[in-house]
Amino acid sequence: MKILNFGSLNIDNVYSMDHFVRPGETTASLKMETFCGGKGLNQSVALAKAGAPVYHAGKVGADGQMLIDILGEYGVDTSLVAMTQGHTGHAIIQVDKKGQNCILLYGGANQEITTDYIDDVLAHFEKGDMLLLQNEINNIDYIIKKAAEKGMILAINPSPISDELVKMDLTSITYFILNEIEGNELTQETDPEKIARKMRQIYPGCVVVLTLGKQGVMYYDGTNTYTHGIYDVPVVDTTAAGDTFTGFFLSTLMQGEDVPKALEYASIASSLAVSQKGAAPSIPTMEQVKDAKLKKVEF
Repeated sequence: MKILNFGSLNIDNVYSMDHFVRPGETTASLKMETFCGGKGLNQSVALAKAGAPVYHAGKVGADGQMLIDILGEYGVDTSLVAMTQGHTGHAIIQVDKKGQNCILLYGGANQEITTDYIDDVLAHFEKGDMLLLQNEINNIDYIIKKAAEKGMILAINPSPISDELVKMDLTSITYFILNEIEGNELTQETDPEKIARKMRQIYPGCVVVLTLGKQGVMYYDGTNTYTHGIYDVPVVDTTAAGDTFTGFFLSTLMQGEDVPKALEYASIASSLAVSQKGAAPSIPTMEQVKDAKLKKVEF
């Protein structure tokens, strides 16, 4: 079984701020750093660091070779990544003194995903392989349709949530890995249990993995419900927390572990990620996750 992550590749320009810039305000940043990022790249790195055989598909501009290089360094197969004549997607990320972030995205090459390119990529995969998607590239609906026709197992992290995505036919998705905001947009519910049950009504047969911030995570597959809490770590940068969780959860399942263990490893991994700066560089290895001695937060 192979995992194809069809996702974004971004150059992240990270600005350390005292506070997020307010409307009409001009203020100086405390520091500026450049990282390789994009939800697609981050999740491929997390999958690879967690031990999964992952292939990345997506596009970069002529200025994006370093993104291909960093994926390769972490063990991701980049043979399907294509280069365009335009600009690589990038993000402007503000990180405040509490470690919270706000992000402005420019799609660039991420929005140049053609149907011909999609067909060429999917020709390398077959029934039973897994496809992971986010919502930072175009033609998501076409990718879903063609992958489902091949019998691939589909997983989606519907972020950033959009009206266009909400209106898509997502009934062929097996795994939804999402937060409360995204769950609310898809179901109009606010209570976590109601979100999970409504998701199953709208998308019959799906598995819901709902991250709940300080309340941890809830898994629901229509029969089984599992929860896992968070760990006490210093919060430095939350940029890659959700991407790390997604990669480690899916990779752990692929390696034959049960759902509670997948939730545990994914929760530890995302906790370690938020205690470090940057996106991809903050993602731990599976060895680091297994060796971590973290204190679980009690409620």
